[in-house]
Amino acid sequence: MRKKRINKSHLATKKLALWTLLWVVITAITSFGSKSLWEANDFFNLLAILLNLAVGIGVIIANRNQLNALDELQRKIQLEAMALTLGVAVIFGLAYSMLESVELISFNAEIPHLVILIGITYLAASIIGTRRYS
Repeated sequence: MRKKRINKSHLATKKLALWTLLWVVITAITSFGSKSLWEANDFFNLLAILLNLAVGIGVIIANRNQLNALDELQRKIQLEAMALTLGVAVIFGLAYSMLESVELISFNAEIPHLVILIGITYLAASIIGTRRYS
């Protein structure tokens, strides 16, 4: 039973990785396409954004399936990492936005900065959680 669960977990993780890779590629095409591939064509821009949303929904479903395929300890580690990441994203994201709105920073608070913070937080929390329970 454990071997079957591990195989299911690995398959779900591979599917999540493929969906995520596809979403990253489509996000790049969506972001840079209107400047590089097509010239500010509203139809292509809308099509790229809709495709990005559709694949993004696929990533969300693959993420849920991957979590459901994990054993209880792995699921606990991932859910704790996600909870910490959500809290950091909301608290620091809002504070970062407020710094800009009250003009305490001289640059624009951009979403990519928040995405980087989210990625680093999730990675660190996953590593720390894995080490703590190993």
